[in-house]
Amino acid sequence: METFLTTERLVLRRFTAADVDALVELDADPEVTRYLSGGRPTPRAVVEDTLLPLYFDHYRRFGDLGWWAAEEREGGAFLGWFEFRPVDGDRAEVELGYRLRRAAWGHGYATEGSRALIRRGFTGLGVERVVAFTMAVNSGSRRVMEKAGLSYVRTFREEYPEMIAGSEHGEVEYALTAADWRPRAARAA
Repeated sequence: METFLTTERLVLRRFTAADVDALVELDADPEVTRYLSGGRPTPRAVVEDTLLPLYFDHYRRFGDLGWWAAEEREGGAFLGWFEFRPVDGDRAEVELGYRLRRAAWGHGYATEGSRALIRRGFTGLGVERVVAFTMAVNSGSRRVMEKAGLSYVRTFREEYPEMIAGSEHGEVEYALTAADWRPRAARAA
């Protein structure tokens, strides 16, 4: 297990091939995938043949930017994952994302992990801008973005092969720049 980042309650580590079952189980919960696939589970073959190879490729190409398995620091229970990966291959701008098991919702894990990734990105990884996206109706994810320090940028429309309930309201983008984050971090310290 290669640990990437540790917070007060979380360990973020690289995924391994042994994580297939945990990822399949995570995406089998229709509430977890509600705003992603309309609640449809991700097939095991997609996890094995598409997702994990994508994660491994990002580790190879970017080393410290990609997808990270999230576990409880105490006990090691799998909680889900965080994404902190380059947009269009450019390390200066990264996308923040997260997907947690329903049992982990409402405990502040998404905010804690997001804040830690943002701090790491701005202080040690050369990141200049963090962006995050979700469906406009996903109020829980929007709250996490705001608590992590990101601000609303815009609402936009995406074309999808299949409509998901709520997608008619569009997608939202949130962002935070290193220049805006640094004074806030200094005041908080």
